[in-house]
Amino acid sequence: MSIVVTGGSGFIGSAVVRHLVHDRGETVVNVDKLTYCGNQASTAAVASDPRYAFEQVDVCDRPAIDRIFDTYRPRAILHLAAESHVDRSIDRPADFIQTNVLGTYTLLETARDYLAAHDVPEFRFVHVSTDEVFGSLGADSHFTEDSPYQPRSPYSASKAASDHLARAWYHTYGVPVIVTNCSNNYGPYQFPEKLIPVIILNALQGRPIPVYGNGANVRDWLHVDDHALALALVLDRGQPGETYAIGGNNERSNLDLVHDICATLDELVPGSPHCPHANLVEFVADRPGHDHRYAIDAGKIHRELGWQPRHTLASGLRETIAWYLANTDWCADVLDGTIAPARQGVLR
Repeated sequence: MSIVVTGGSGFIGSAVVRHLVHDRGETVVNVDKLTYCGNQASTAAVASDPRYAFEQVDVCDRPAIDRIFDTYRPRAILHLAAESHVDRSIDRPADFIQTNVLGTYTLLETARDYLAAHDVPEFRFVHVSTDEVFGSLGADSHFTEDSPYQPRSPYSASKAASDHLARAWYHTYGVPVIVTNCSNNYGPYQFPEKLIPVIILNALQGRPIPVYGNGANVRDWLHVDDHALALALVLDRGQPGETYAIGGNNERSNLDLVHDICATLDELVPGSPHCPHANLVEFVADRPGHDHRYAIDAGKIHRELGWQPRHTLASGLRETIAWYLANTDWCADVLDGTIAPARQGVLR
């Protein structure tokens, strides 16, 4: 039986697909609408594998999702399809409500009907979410599976709504749902509107490196391959009805992260005309509702499932920067006409 991965051509989804097919030998169906941040080049390493199938389908399209379940008879679904960029959500919240809320509802209803018609006792619905649903932390605390929800952007509100739907379908209808909430991901194949690739690519091209506010906002950084391993463990051994918080234990302020990346670029590209790259830093108006700090206590998934991150931020950043340096063609292809020249998410 197969595993359906929604959003499998996106950043995290493609890492999950590559891991499941290449490392575990699973049969995987990638369901992706191929919006601006979905790229089939991200799954090229497994595209010719007979265990891999691709369906260009919107998760809100109930007849198409029904067909996929009827055709492939999955034993599980890893639901990663989502609109995920906070700045875009400020400008166009409707897209986030449509995909993140209605798309999740559509998948939950399809799974409910599928399980009523077919005996799949091992079926799992893993709903992949974010720590942003919890809002902003103070200086010392950490998010856990029991943290209260306090979303403060249209993106995080849409993900919070989808989390609540997933849990409601478990408690009301018995759909075997597991929810995960992760910290900020980074690594190869990340769409170049997110912070780390923006820093790398702007620095290489001599463009200003924008830092919101004073750069003191703190994030916990999780390498995408560590996240993929965690999700595979949740799929194998996680308990329906449970939530697992997944974090990298790698906190860094945005400004310190920028300086780390610039210093690594100075080392790896010493002939760059833009050295020292930190001179390109430009402080810009802060994002509306910008949460100050995120950090996850991943103790539960470590204790119960034996997972812990393999990458430190230092090793993971160096590997990620090296990947972007070696894959400038990929970056040029995905950037072709997809990112507006002006910053998004600025209230006027």
